[in-house]
Amino acid sequence: MTMQELAQAVAAGRVRGFEAISLEGGFYVVQARLAEGSQPLRDAHGEMLHLRSIAQVRDVLREWASLPCELVQHCVHDEIGATHPTAVPPLRVALSLEPRE
Repeated sequence: MTMQELAQAVAAGRVRGFEAISLEGGFYVVQARLAEGSQPLRDAHGEMLHLRSIAQVRDVLREWASLPCELVQHCVHDEIGATHPTAVPPLRVALSLEPRE
């Protein structure tokens, strides 16, 4: 979903919120939560947006700060491909999209 498509989906009331997913290496990807499933945000070339900080996530989503957002951190065992004896759900923390001063 491009930023233009996101703006249209928000205007139509289809976006329920966002997930900022933390990836190994200090990157974040953002997904829009829709009734029909999650859609990753992409740039104008169709490449997934890789953001370098939560501040950059807030900047990209500042227009829609009123929508809920969660920071999602998956278990490190899942990221490195190791096995874990039990399923570990990702850590989910509410994230304010309001700009920080």
